[in-house]
Amino acid sequence: MRNGISLLALTLVATGVITTNRFVTPAGAVAGAGVNAQGVAQSGAAIGEKFTATVLGTEVVETGAAIAANALIECDATGRAITKAAGVTLGRLAPGEVATAAGQFVEIILFAN
Repeated sequence: MRNGISLLALTLVATGVITTNRFVTPAGAVAGAGVNAQGVAQSGAAIGEKFTATVLGTEVVETGAAIAANALIECDATGRAITKAAGVTLGRLAPGEVATAAGQFVEIILFAN
């Protein structure tokens, strides 16, 4: 199993159901398509529960589509990593990482936003 390297993690309160390894907002919700994100959820959470999100460093994220090596990353409507198109750049695939389909897990170097 892959592990990220968290340099900064913050505790948030879930305002929606949180899925592990997905991008989340500062408000404690799953990030929507192309929007800015606070970080990546280290664990799942129900509404009102606290959870930890990696804000800086690297983190393992679930993919929403195939992603080429070294690609810049944004998130889809469910907080999964996809290749950057027109949204906010949230990070880049870590060296040696590639995804051939949705539902895979890749390590991403997170960018401060």
